[in-house]
Amino acid sequence: MAAHPATIDAYIAGFPENVRTVLDDIRRTLHRTLPDAEEVISYDIPTLKLNGRNVVHFAGWKEHVSLYPIPDGDETFEAAIEPYRAGKGTLKFRLGKPVPYDLIAQVATRLAARAG
Repeated sequence: MAAHPATIDAYIAGFPENVRTVLDDIRRTLHRTLPDAEEVISYDIPTLKLNGRNVVHFAGWKEHVSLYPIPDGDETFEAAIEPYRAGKGTLKFRLGKPVPYDLIAQVATRLAARAG
């Protein structure tokens, strides 16, 4: 990964193929969910913004990918994200296991609603 990538393309290009594939799929999922979002790099990771506000961040790692932050939700939503919760504000998806893209879309929808 580039130390300070200027674009999301540059960020993703810095990873091995298995990580790039998942990051690309998360990126597509987020854009389908938030079609008006602007892409930026914030905190050195890919970020989607709406109305000038950071809404959702995603990042690649050696053995997983992460999504930040975690929105509030009802019991059903909390139960759905629990297996992926890694700390107060992070969802972690292990590489080599199925990625719940529908759940990622739900997270993005909730974060966008919160962002106004």
